[in-house]
Amino acid sequence: MGRRIMVWAGRAEHLGGIPRALVFLAVGAFAKTVTSCLNSTSVHNPEALLHLVKSRPPGVPLLTISNHMSTLDDPLMWGFKGFPSVDAKFARWVLAAEDICFKNKLFSYIFRLGKCIPITRGGGIYQEHMNEALEVLSHGGWLHTFPEGKVCQDKAPIRRLKWGTASLIVMPEKSIFGRRPPLPLCNKEIRIVIGEPIEFDLPSLKQEAIATTQDRPLHTLGWPKTSPDGLGEAAQRWIYTNISDRLRSVMESLRIFTSDKFNL
Repeated sequence: MGRRIMVWAGRAEHLGGIPRALVFLAVGAFAKTVTSCLNSTSVHNPEALLHLVKSRPPGVPLLTISNHMSTLDDPLMWGFKGFPSVDAKFARWVLAAEDICFKNKLFSYIFRLGKCIPITRGGGIYQEHMNEALEVLSHGGWLHTFPEGKVCQDKAPIRRLKWGTASLIVMPEKSIFGRRPPLPLCNKEIRIVIGEPIEFDLPSLKQEAIATTQDRPLHTLGWPKTSPDGLGEAAQRWIYTNISDRLRSVMESLRIFTSDKFNL
């Protein structure tokens, strides 16, 4: 099952919450400076996100996803005008690559204070920190993910999403002499497009998954024989694929909308 990295630093009560508050104050101010002062930012449909972040009923979880166009999508995408980016109480939890954000104790501590959950790329959906992400949601928290699994700046349809499940060009992968620039670029136009909430009828999906896969031959991936919901591996794979395909379809629609609206 593995062990959780420095989980104590991610708790709200750690040292009275002061270190977390300071991190979000600094990072939030940085995000607002980059998006609002150094660049020109426009946001489509911000009210949809703000309402869910600030006003959803207690205990109701929020899971958001976005495409991944820069190494600083998070936290810069939360720096737009009107978003409480310096308030740790309203901040998202986010899945972050363990090999980048948790490579040493200092990084681990800072990113934990920033409400980041380490994920081992290629580690599968049953790795220990995925359980931590599920706990965030089960307690009514907000979790953000980048289901593409990597930075992608191609002007092409959204790729197949990772099962473990903001288009702004601020930190390009390759810009200066074929290398990533050391600082975010300035004087750019940042466009954030927020979609409408998506709901899934999970009981119906589970029933359809079981009915569709009960007689299907399966090359096992070694997953648990049954999930906590009683789904066998074939049914699990069906339902994860079905949900991922729907999310990809919505993301692709937003990509096309953005391209048409801004003539990209």
